[in-house]
Amino acid sequence: MKKFIIAIVLTTFVTRQAYAQLPVIPLGNQKSLLQSSNPKLATNKKLVYDCWREVLEAGHLELADKYLAESYIQHNPNVPTGRKGFVELFSKFAKPRPIVDTIKAPVVAIVAEGDLVVISFAAKLPEPTDSTKTYTTTWCDMFRIENGKLAEHWDGAQKTKN
Repeated sequence: MKKFIIAIVLTTFVTRQAYAQLPVIPLGNQKSLLQSSNPKLATNKKLVYDCWREVLEAGHLELADKYLAESYIQHNPNVPTGRKGFVELFSKFAKPRPIVDTIKAPVVAIVAEGDLVVISFAAKLPEPTDSTKTYTTTWCDMFRIENGKLAEHWDGAQKTKN
């Protein structure tokens, strides 16, 4: 039994070394991600894409009414629920900038199914064991669309100190 456990530990160690993480590569042509054979899914993808570019990245919070339902449900523990709460929080640090044609963040994929849209991004983080190195991982945001507006949001955020 002891030899079996040692073999499993060694196999795991060797396998982890042989199969190191591959970098997350963003897609070069973001507009191709907006396409779908289903017109409703294409519309939902574009809604999320445009909101991300215009409101989140360009800081045009005056456009929140165009994109977010008044009853916008927020599952990120650092952002209040409701369009009003969203705007109040982001108004503290978002400054309007020119709106550009593509999302500045490195987009990996935009996937739509039913009333849900998931957008994923490549994220570069410091290597915990060597601060001179970095690694890539993926961050995802999911939105539920209702009546042509973003009605609900999920992401992987953890609570932060205020």
